[in-house]
Amino acid sequence: MSAPGRVVVEADGGARGNPGPAGYGAVVRSASGDVLVERSEALGITTNNVAEYRGLIAGLQAAVDLGASEVDVRMDSKLVVEQMSGRWQIKNAGLRPLAAEAASLVARFERVTFAWMPRDRNTHADALANAAMDAAAGIAPVATAEPAAASAPRSWEPRPSEAATRMLLVRHGETAFTSQGRYSGRGDVPLSTVGEAQATAAGVLVAARAPDAVAVVTSPLARCRSTAEAIASELGSGVPIRVDDDLVECDFGEWEGLTFAEVRARWAVELDAWLADPSVAPPGGESFTAVATRARRATSALLAAYPSSAVVVVSHVSPIKLILQDALAGGPGFLHRLYLDPAGVSTVDRWPDGGVAVRTVNDTSHLR
Repeated sequence: MSAPGRVVVEADGGARGNPGPAGYGAVVRSASGDVLVERSEALGITTNNVAEYRGLIAGLQAAVDLGASEVDVRMDSKLVVEQMSGRWQIKNAGLRPLAAEAASLVARFERVTFAWMPRDRNTHADALANAAMDAAAGIAPVATAEPAAASAPRSWEPRPSEAATRMLLVRHGETAFTSQGRYSGRGDVPLSTVGEAQATAAGVLVAARAPDAVAVVTSPLARCRSTAEAIASELGSGVPIRVDDDLVECDFGEWEGLTFAEVRARWAVELDAWLADPSVAPPGGESFTAVATRARRATSALLAAYPSSAVVVVSHVSPIKLILQDALAGGPGFLHRLYLDPAGVSTVDRWPDGGVAVRTVNDTSHLR
């Protein structure tokens, strides 16, 4: 599918209670009005304004994924439109990171305009947002950030794998923190001896499954870089290793290096809130919502850099789970139901028109 050039992004978000169960919806249309992509997500408990910004970010990211060069944004949130147009100050400190994230996406287009429209003309995005709010309130499930490209209908018909970008998602090998059940985020913990052997075994599996892999893209942390080096060695000296900071693990803040029991003993209320709502961050840390944004940005970069190619992605539990959550259209509970072993390998095919095929999840056959 060729890049659409100019697109229209319609976005909305809301919360029932402000703060309350929240969600967003975003629709990307062609210049002629055809729906190209729908995206929606339940956000847990947060505010109307946060949800509206999340809808904008999702719509802009979808336009990036489509390869659009110009975007006309239409929202019924006067606040977001005026703030993103530079006419209103952003006084709420909690909205500034979201506005900055949206601005970073805006910078990727040749031209972006913002316009307010009445809610009764924003019905498509509003319906998606309301369904997401229902999911956040436990009323109904909703697919999370799942593209619905008009040219990629749901079908059992096999698709040509050579046209897809094949991502082999590899969690790094074991570390001392892994075996001790400690939160391991931004701390640069090296692989253990067992982890080094696991990394080599993962390299053998990847080389057998994707001998034509064109690159290994890795988180900047040592445990991933060492795993990436072991995999690249098995693929051959001509395969480059590239670092992508967006693939780094979640920042667990004050919980870094502590066991799960230690965190439960000192931060029981904060831990329960974090487990219940992906927009909640550990004290001094990063929310899963923020990690999801990074993971989607990394995926978009991979699709742009390696079209119709196999690429190995070495990362951590949180980013890989979130990439798989999007690929499988999983809901907010997905993160707590999927287990990823050290050096486990998952395989996802992504087509330019938004089609997705998940081929393996947490393959550990090479570790037995």
